[in-house]
Amino acid sequence: MSANSPEPAKQLEVVLVKAGRTKIRYPAELLQDDGTRIAVRAPWAGSGVRDFGFVRFEPGDLFTEYYWRNRWYSVKEVRAVDGAVKGWYCDITRPAVRTGGELVVEDLDLDLWRSADGTDVRRLDEDEFAESGLARTDPEAASAAVAALEELESLACTVGFDHLLA
Repeated sequence: MSANSPEPAKQLEVVLVKAGRTKIRYPAELLQDDGTRIAVRAPWAGSGVRDFGFVRFEPGDLFTEYYWRNRWYSVKEVRAVDGAVKGWYCDITRPAVRTGGELVVEDLDLDLWRSADGTDVRRLDEDEFAESGLARTDPEAASAAVAALEELESLACTVGFDHLLA
């Protein structure tokens, strides 16, 4: 490689685990790892269109995803194929673990959506979280998950996520 050619993009495999099983795995471009926060970019990893009613994820959408080693959530900025921000999808997770070429994140069922204009902030999957039994099997993790959801909701309703992602 010459001194003027760009370095090849670093790839990571993002592995989302739920209830002890791999839910999905997909390749992503590593944008940053500062030791605390890991940022990656990946196209929509689902097959086809996923319509939630309040947002549609579809082929061509680009996700810039932020994970923390010391926080119980991830924040994913979602952009349409034309570059317009659709919003932010947040997963409540255990802190991320990066081992070599894998970034492993355990999904704890709770999610939050914030639309691009901030007028639609909604909690998602609280029923799944209750059914998971985490409050019974790991009360400390359940408490951390609920606190993380409340923190994200407060940010989403007031200042947004820009300061977290800058």
